[in-house]
Amino acid sequence: MNFTPIETQRLILRSINLNDAQDFFEMDSNPNVHRYLGNNPVTSIEQSKAWIRDILEQYKNYSIGRLAMIKKDTGEFIGWSGLKFERELRQEFNYYDLGYRLKEDFWRKGYATEAALASLDYGFKDLKLKEICAAADVNNLASNYILQKIGMQSSGNFTYDNSLCNWYVLKNELV
Repeated sequence: MNFTPIETQRLILRSINLNDAQDFFEMDSNPNVHRYLGNNPVTSIEQSKAWIRDILEQYKNYSIGRLAMIKKDTGEFIGWSGLKFERELRQEFNYYDLGYRLKEDFWRKGYATEAALASLDYGFKDLKLKEICAAADVNNLASNYILQKIGMQSSGNFTYDNSLCNWYVLKNELV
């Protein structure tokens, strides 16, 4: 994917690559990070590499996918954010999903909100998407707060993997 990185006040959002595997492993092996993601943290770096290969396939097949979240001032990988063409979470339809995940040390600092707003802007202005959706476990108060804060509109609930999730939609006012 030929992607020009997105810059925000404190972040650079760039394409993910296999060199990010160690950072993915550090993030996704933390049980706290996976508390609302099925409580199934990764146990090997090979699992992280497989996840990255899936992102690379998204880039190839849909010219879109999650992006590495890099702190501008230190160059640190702190997580990922961005859009994904989603076909599995809500199997009854396909949609563009907004998501984010951070290493625990970077929670509660506004990075997810900053990256999510930049992702919405990119999706609506550059990609001309008609709508962007998101989901969050009903018990994940932080993620639900972020989605509401950035303007996503609550649109009901659904169950995924025996967990009740809130469903959010935001329509593009520019199209």
